[in-house]
Amino acid sequence: DIDRDVGAYLAESEQRSCALAAATSVEGILCKAAGGYLVEKLPECDDETMGKVEQNLATLVKKDGGDTLPTNLLLNGVSPYEICEIILDGLDMQPLQQIEPVAKCQCTEERLFRALRLLPRAEVDEILEKEDQIEARCHFCGKVYRMGPEEVEAKFAQAKGDPSKDDEADV
Repeated sequence: DIDRDVGAYLAESEQRSCALAAATSVEGILCKAAGGYLVEKLPECDDETMGKVEQNLATLVKKDGGDTLPTNLLLNGVSPYEICEIILDGLDMQPLQQIEPVAKCQCTEERLFRALRLLPRAEVDEILEKEDQIEARCHFCGKVYRMGPEEVEAKFAQAKGDPSKDDEADV
């Protein structure tokens, strides 16, 4: 229902005319498909173009065949690019850029140390005393990072700036 809420907000508060759809298909705890689109009428848009977009949107709804547009299309292998082609059919669509999403983890040992710096030093020392190392596992990629007492001490000695602020932390 988020798409309806956003659509109502755009129509009522922003006074912008748009077509909006967003939905997911979930089986148990697995998200099988998720997607959406937002088509907004720009001020210079003529009635002929608007009519063509409305006709294309009707075609898209027919092709989806369900009540959770556009997840049925996505489940049947229709790509977001192809959804755009359907919506903009006959309007000389010219994509500016296409990217392929990639799951890439941003974890590093430096990020682990930055997180350590946010803890009270006494707590870090207590962990080192009990465990003889600091160990952390990235919840995204599963990589395990370990730092011994000497490494932690050396990093603390070199650390500068405020670890809670991206632009000041120098680990």
